[in-house]
Amino acid sequence: MSFAQFLAILFARRWLFLAVLLAVLLPALAVTLWLPKRYAASASVVVDVKPDPLSAFPTLANPTVMATQIDIVQSERVARRVVRNLKLLEAPQVRQQWMADTGGRGDLETWLVERFQKELSVKPSRESSVIEIAYTAADPQFAAGLANAFAQAYIDTVLELRVEPAKQYSSFFEARARDARAALGAAQSKLSAFQQHSGVVMTDERMDVETQRLNDLSSQLVAIQAAAADASSRQAQASAGSADKLQEISNHPVVAGLRGDLSRMEAKLQELNSRLGDGHPQVIELKANIAELRRRLDVEVRQLSAGVGISNSISRQREAQIRAELEAQRAKVLKMKQVRDEGMMILRDVETAQRAYDNITQRLSQSSLESQATATNVSLLNSAVPPLQAAFPRVGLNASLALFMGLLLATVATLLMELRDRRVRAPQDIEALLGLPVLGRLPAPGATSPASPLARLAGRAAPRLNAAASSAGKTV
Repeated sequence: MSFAQFLAILFARRWLFLAVLLAVLLPALAVTLWLPKRYAASASVVVDVKPDPLSAFPTLANPTVMATQIDIVQSERVARRVVRNLKLLEAPQVRQQWMADTGGRGDLETWLVERFQKELSVKPSRESSVIEIAYTAADPQFAAGLANAFAQAYIDTVLELRVEPAKQYSSFFEARARDARAALGAAQSKLSAFQQHSGVVMTDERMDVETQRLNDLSSQLVAIQAAAADASSRQAQASAGSADKLQEISNHPVVAGLRGDLSRMEAKLQELNSRLGDGHPQVIELKANIAELRRRLDVEVRQLSAGVGISNSISRQREAQIRAELEAQRAKVLKMKQVRDEGMMILRDVETAQRAYDNITQRLSQSSLESQATATNVSLLNSAVPPLQAAFPRVGLNASLALFMGLLLATVATLLMELRDRRVRAPQDIEALLGLPVLGRLPAPGATSPASPLARLAGRAAPRLNAAASSAGKTV
């Protein structure tokens, strides 16, 4: 079907087309104009997702924040707050309407909440933190009032949802703070009793002093052990008959003087002996003097050797004394360390209790501050105003839809009717239906033309006749 044929069909059945179109369009317009007008007023709020300065935990900007806020706006808690804020339960008109709708069954507040939620529309702005709260009603003033009431109730509910947990946390941390304070006091009392009983102050430096004294005694013991070993070696050398070879004996002034005198007398004896002979009185006297010097030298060496033994005994005694003092000091330091370790454990308990009490006190202060907050992260951006034009019904939109549907149904009805009663609307229809060429067409009554009808008919039919003749000749 060509477009010309389609137009011809529509023109031929124009009355059916117009009837169907008007049958759809007029009722739609009538219903649209008959429906009561409804007005939609909207208020907008902005949700600040920046970190809260009062909160202990930063606010995270994630997609669930806006979804949560929308659920809060649409919640029953916000709707009930709107009912209480507007004092609708006290309005006699509202109670009469409730009685008329429900017959007194159910709860008036629940009935109002359900009606409010049906007419409430909450939409978040795209790629922003703004939420639009719209309410639809027959009265524009009432619609604007309900939209503003929902916005304010939402802000109050958000503040309430923030303050109530903070109050609960504050009560919880207050109880924990009392327990932590009692634990800290018990730990401090235990530390004080331990310090008084042991006589040790955990902050003094006695441990360092005693440890230093222990180190000094260890150094003294090492030095005395070395001296005692040296004295024992000298004593053994003296006992073996080599006392005169000891350095302290050989370097002694008396021994050195006697040895010098002995050397001179021996030299003089050799001189006199070679000059006077062994029997000379001077030689005999000199030998007697030399023998006396040797005896004195032996006596002096024995005395000095005895002094070496006494020095060894003193070194041994001193070593034993230092060793005993070292053992006593070591036992004292170990005992002090044990006491100090026990005290340090008690001190760590005190420090742990102090840290726990400080942390709980800090959280208590934070939660107490949050429980006293009067501001929230939601602010009213735009208040709702009574709309000047009705939002429903939309006459232009409904008329456009009705016109589209009317045109569609009228076209479908026209084509269906044409299929049931097919008629020739143009010469092309004859060619399509019969498969024969059209030789001519009679003019409409009253039509005028400079050429005669027979001439027009012959002119139009000549090409077709020639074509038919040639086709017949080929067939024969």
